Amino acid sequence: MRRREVLKGVVPAVVCAALPAAATSSAGSRNDRGCWLGQMERVAYPVLDALSRGRLKATMPVECAKGMEASRRRTTYLEAVGRLLSGIAPWLEHGPTVGAAGELRSRYVAMAQAGLGVGLDAGSPDALEFGAEGQNVVDAAFLSLAVLRAPTVLREQLPARVRAQLAEALRTTRKFSLPFNNWLLFAACIEAALHAMGEAWDRVRVEFALREHASWYVGDGVYGDGPRYHADYYDSFVIHPFLLAVLEEMKGESKAWAAMLEDERARARRYAAIQERMIAPDGTYPVVGRSMTYRCGAFHLLADAALRGMLPEGVSPEQVRCGLAAVMEKTLGAAGTFDAKGWLTIGVAGHQPALGETYISTGSLYLCSEVFLPLGLAESDRFWSCGDVRWTSQKVWAGEDVPADHALEG
Repeated sequence: MRRREVLKGVVPAVVCAALPAAATSSAGSRNDRGCWLGQMERVAYPVLDALSRGRLKATMPVECAKGMEASRRRTTYLEAVGRLLSGIAPWLEHGPTVGAAGELRSRYVAMAQAGLGVGLDAGSPDALEFGAEGQNVVDAAFLSLAVLRAPTVLREQLPARVRAQLAEALRTTRKFSLPFNNWLLFAACIEAALHAMGEAWDRVRVEFALREHASWYVGDGVYGDGPRYHADYYDSFVIHPFLLAVLEEMKGESKAWAAMLEDERARARRYAAIQERMIAPDGTYPVVGRSMTYRCGAFHLLADAALRGMLPEGVSPEQVRCGLAAVMEKTLGAAGTFDAKGWLTIGVAGHQPALGETYISTGSLYLCSEVFLPLGLAESDRFWSCGDVRWTSQKVWAGEDVPADHALEG
């Protein structure tokens, strides 16, 4: 069944900003699961379709800072694949299995599995590079995060040859030196994925990342990105989600790591509360710090907390759904967000190339996919089944009397 036919009746349209043409069969709220699926498909389809056919490098543009083209071509394709899969992995793993929605998911599982087969084949025209530049460590880690989030469809169901190629590709990244910041977690996540795959793993890389991040904790759910605090979204882009994933996988290897996981859950829950309060009544949020062109990926941690069922007290799943939907509409729905062929462009609300740092390229932008993590929740889950409600800033600026916010002590 063709993509257009699969989507018919699954994705409400019109109100969902800039959805695929197929999503025009019925009206619906931007908060509906179907609208989220439409946004997800618009982001994911060009990448997975091209990779599964061995056409990613031939068709994906490489938008980047002037003079960085050669370097970014060695990194951008793995960026797109790893970041995209890490965001949609829970849906691939736990999404519907029957009906039109189930057929849509099955098609994406097939594209993802075929794409990994192509991308991990050194002889393929779309062979993904894991050992070309230090940046490859970052996106090998996002691919590792996808493997941890979807162990069945992105690991166990892969042919033995592809699993072996994946393990070898991940090991290739060990040769790179790492900056003394959140990158330590990328090395740890790669080792956690190797652990999950039953491969030999490096305890020192995990221990070093966890110990240093424990020492960089500032307080109130916030970590420094290295020894110093940075005013940006890296607690959400990377630090909390990667700490949770690594500690969940490795908790059985150390009592200290198991205890650290409990501390991290409390800290992540607090930071999720902060993130929910950062969403303005209209769905905008402060543009501060680096990597803002990851768009709605700025709320990686809030989406992850919703998926994990670990939202803070007083923050309901449905208000997070509505808040994140508003953020998606402001970022993914802005004119110019996608080029004429459906690829993401550099920007926050449309095409704003000046916002892109020198390390940003087209593939980098697919970190926005982390907002789709709640699609891994069942349709019957409260996140999807409860009606629309206001999120905190909407309540406050509408004059509602809401409880005061409080810091996390300790």
